Amino acid sequence: MGPRAVLLVLAAGCAALGAAEFSPSLDSDFTFTLPAGRRECFYQPMRKDASLELEYQVLDGAGLDVDFHLLSPKGETLVFDERKSDGVHTVETEDGDYMFCFDNTFSTISEKVIFFELILDNMGEESQDQEDWKKYVTGTDLLDMKLEDILESINSVKARLSKSVQIQTLLRAFEARDRNIQESNFDRVNFWSMVNLGVMVVVSAVQVYMLKNLFEDKRKSRT
Repeated sequence: MGPRAVLLVLAAGCAALGAAEFSPSLDSDFTFTLPAGRRECFYQPMRKDASLELEYQVLDGAGLDVDFHLLSPKGETLVFDERKSDGVHTVETEDGDYMFCFDNTFSTISEKVIFFELILDNMGEESQDQEDWKKYVTGTDLLDMKLEDILESINSVKARLSKSVQIQTLLRAFEARDRNIQESNFDRVNFWSMVNLGVMVVVSAVQVYMLKNLFEDKRKSRT
């Protein structure tokens, strides 16, 4: 079965199959379930001289692995990860739609829960934000302050807040994956503990029966 393109419209707050895109925010993340034997692809429009950073993790599923492909607008393979549980990739972009795919066709039984995050830099929004600020900030000479210093401080705070949100999102993804592993181990321990208990009960019953037969007098009394 060929890849099924899944395209997201984060600005509208919904996911649909068809032609759409991630909102041009600096940070977007998504978690989805990839069925066994399937391949899901996503598209992200980019501008020239921008930066696209993508990080993914397999949160749940047998083996915690998936194949990952990142293709340029020309169809060239930029990144290929074979059966990896996580990865981080950054590319300098050109104008066009970049496609990245998660492939689980090698698995015939287990579905995978996958989390990924997109970080877009130099998308041309910062200069527009600065122009918007200049419309409202006046009299900087009287206040003995420079507009550039204010913008630099604001951008620094914005970048640090974005980094904090990114780190918190990644920590939640790590926590989800670790919790799934712990729950799976807990179920396995309970199962084999019950099996072990059952074997011990059967062995104990057999031992009691054999000891009882050893001390039982089977000679028939004569009358």
